[in-house]
Amino acid sequence: MEGDGNGWSAAPDGRQVWGRFGAAGLFLVAPHPESGTPELMMQHRAVWTNEGGTWALPGGARDSHETAVDAAIRESVEEASLDPAYVDVREAIVTAGPFSADPARPDLPGGWTYTTVLATTTTGDRIPLEPDEESLELRWVPLDGVEKLPLLTAFRQAFPMLRERASRLN
Repeated sequence: MEGDGNGWSAAPDGRQVWGRFGAAGLFLVAPHPESGTPELMMQHRAVWTNEGGTWALPGGARDSHETAVDAAIRESVEEASLDPAYVDVREAIVTAGPFSADPARPDLPGGWTYTTVLATTTTGDRIPLEPDEESLELRWVPLDGVEKLPLLTAFRQAFPMLRERASRLN
């Protein structure tokens, strides 16, 4: 059912994470138009979001009927006005979780994962982006410059592995 993924799930140490059925984000890479240097579509997260003010990927909660790829694309359409026709999905990687249920919090489901969907643009070029209210800004960032930004904690941890995988997408 659409929207049924909105809600919290259990995470380690009594924490909670967004997405009753997990969450996913889109790691979309395109070459810079002049240099050809690989760039990543990034979202400067609105202050009111989890770890607001940091940079990460467009993404969010999965609904019960969605695959991680479906959720990452849907969230990118919502948050970046992305046209899915321009996305060539290459790989989906679980980059966090699964997290077990917390017996002390039976109201929170367990089994949460975050899946990063690696993709390139079908055009071989950067595509237009339009931020929604969950974004302070959207930007194409050179892969070598991503770690210079204040990143969402979980994305910072996963980025070295994701950058290495993205280097093999050609």
